[in-house]
Amino acid sequence: MAHLYPFLFEPNLHPVVWGGKRLRPYKQMRASDEPIGESWEVSTVPSSTSIISNGSWAGKDLASVISTSPAHILGGAVAKKYGGKLPLLVKFIDAEKDLSIQVHPDDEMAQREHGKLGKSEIWYIIDAQPGSHLYAGFKKEITPEEYKQRVADGTIVDMLAKHTVKAGDVFYLPAGRVHAICGGILLAEVQQSSDVTYRIFDYNRPGMDGKPRELHTELAAQALDFKVEDDYRTQYSNLTDRANRIIDSPFFSVRVTEMTAPFHRNLIKYDSFIISMCIEGDCRICIRSTGDKILLRKGHSTLIPAAIADYDVIPLHQKTRILDAYIDNKDRSIGRQITRFLHITSK
Repeated sequence: MAHLYPFLFEPNLHPVVWGGKRLRPYKQMRASDEPIGESWEVSTVPSSTSIISNGSWAGKDLASVISTSPAHILGGAVAKKYGGKLPLLVKFIDAEKDLSIQVHPDDEMAQREHGKLGKSEIWYIIDAQPGSHLYAGFKKEITPEEYKQRVADGTIVDMLAKHTVKAGDVFYLPAGRVHAICGGILLAEVQQSSDVTYRIFDYNRPGMDGKPRELHTELAAQALDFKVEDDYRTQYSNLTDRANRIIDSPFFSVRVTEMTAPFHRNLIKYDSFIISMCIEGDCRICIRSTGDKILLRKGHSTLIPAAIADYDVIPLHQKTRILDAYIDNKDRSIGRQITRFLHITSK
């Protein structure tokens, strides 16, 4: 096994018609007038794979590096379940204008139609201009027939639940839930590793090439869950110097931690890689078993291999805020035994 360490990544910025100008400064990069909507922080999606920027694997794409030692990097249980592939994709998103109204398919439909994973995701609001809002879910039940009619006449937005947002708000969007990020919002997104999106309505605007963007009305009709929920916003505790549980879903677990002092994270028990997104405040991550250290700056992310996921996070300013994403396998006794073995042999 090659030496394992926390991976950092080259910038992977995506210009889009609705993008803004905040991501480059947020990531401490030179400003530009180009409308950057997304920063793909950790990705093995073939169309836009992350390139490692540090250590012995600098310059290598993440997918090929994982293939050299999937059980050690992903975790034994994760590697087995997902065929040695990274099951998550994380992004920072800056919406200067409204995104299209859209929906994502579940695993069964995505596999049937595209041979890919489905796409459940979660949004953590980093910043929102006053009055900013997003759409998540329907505000009242409609039929598939009414849905198609409202898409055709441009009134589908009238049926969506509208949510005014502020920094720290969280929305979980299981596959099938209609949604759209709207202008003025900067957020972190954790999602299944999939690029399948069904665009329902795009305000009749042109794309980056000047042509109308494709809509997927029929596929979206098959994917949509028309059930109305009482509350679409995710409630969670927000205590300082504690890893606060945001969600444990079948697809990922997410925690947020605001640290004002060095903070120990021993996540070996999860038998999973850890993706840490630095939301606020630069920090240093120190691996206990190897002594490796990295500087994780605001607006950047790292993937910590499963076999070395026992580490300290040291804030370099008054406080650091970290969003962690991983796969929870801690209740699987076989997975725990594999991880213990991997941890011992990695030392």
